[in-house]
Amino acid sequence: MEDYTLVERPPSVEEYQRLRDSTDWDPLDDEVVEKGLQNTLFSVCAVIHDEVIGCGRIIGDGSMYFYIQDVIVLPQFQGRGIGTHIMSALLDYLKTHAKNNSFIGLMAAKGTSGFYERHGFERRPPDAPGMFLIWRHDG
Repeated sequence: MEDYTLVERPPSVEEYQRLRDSTDWDPLDDEVVEKGLQNTLFSVCAVIHDEVIGCGRIIGDGSMYFYIQDVIVLPQFQGRGIGTHIMSALLDYLKTHAKNNSFIGLMAAKGTSGFYERHGFERRPPDAPGMFLIWRHDG
């Protein structure tokens, strides 16, 4: 396998859209992605030969609530420890910035819960289910 480098920076809109296109996630407009990336607390990119092959972000209020978001590795590079390296960098950031009893959340894509459990995350219990809403509208 070619060596990759983990770089502390957000992906560009184009890089992010390319990574996102490799998933089954719904598409987002470039303007939405640009604003979201600008509001990231912390981000890392896995890079080979100046090509971003993976990323991970932390979003939230920077004090009480943090969310791990967009941990993506291109399918052809999965299974090589890159996602684990990205998660380690995100958790290192949290060790420095999250305070006692801060909430660290994430939404795991289908089939990836075990990956996050290996990093200490737990599934929410049945009596404390999480919920979400995806805002859909025309215009």
